Amino acid sequence: MNRWVKILLGVVAVFVAIAAVFYFTSGMVDTADAFFNAVKQKDIAKARSYLAEDFKASTDERALTDFLSKGAILNFKESSWTNRQISGGRGELNGSITTDSGGVVPIKMMFVKENNAWKIYAIQKPTAGLQSEDSSPTRPGKSDQIALVKQSMHDFIVSVEQKNMEHFRGSVSRLWQRQITTEQLNEAFKSVIDSGANWPVLESFEPVLSPEAKVDENGVLLLTGLYQTKPNIHFEQQYIYEGLAWKLVGFSIQAK
Repeated sequence: MNRWVKILLGVVAVFVAIAAVFYFTSGMVDTADAFFNAVKQKDIAKARSYLAEDFKASTDERALTDFLSKGAILNFKESSWTNRQISGGRGELNGSITTDSGGVVPIKMMFVKENNAWKIYAIQKPTAGLQSEDSSPTRPGKSDQIALVKQSMHDFIVSVEQKNMEHFRGSVSRLWQRQITTEQLNEAFKSVIDSGANWPVLESFEPVLSPEAKVDENGVLLLTGLYQTKPNIHFEQQYIYEGLAWKLVGFSIQAK
């Protein structure tokens, strides 16, 4: 085959692939546009109608308004998407929005299919200003990682002291809540609950994180480390970005 024909066919294939991505992600863009137009009109109730059920369950109108206000997103003018991804019933848009004052806000939106319609599962915006070296738009920085570990450990300890994991279950992601009951968590952590150990003492220690926090191909953030007690308490915590924040989706603890 003629070399130029091969090149042209390759170019055509690229254009077809790009066209396919734009076609299959157009529904997500439509949902994002409808959401931001409602935001621009200050109609937060309508904006929430474009959120996935898990997002709505974990975020009320006030929390959503606070997030939008802090990010200047309430002053939305237009959006631009530089990267679009889709896999089955999940999708993602990466880009930025421009505000009425001309400001540009980087943003990432995750979607799920609900009743054959694209709904917003999470909105992620990198923090403006000075950032730690290990922070990125898709992974929290070291100080935020430590804050996540400490909050999850606090919620866990509260339930252990109450000898009932109901409080802990209420603090985790909606995804995990659908997969496990309070009774199952009580059984899973029975040895910890019955140990009689002074678990609240951990809150006076700073967790020591392993050097590299990883986010896998499924968007799960893995944080591992230990508390330098005697014996050392090792932990592993897994998070997904749900709604407006990282939420726990896996937790283990072990004394070594």
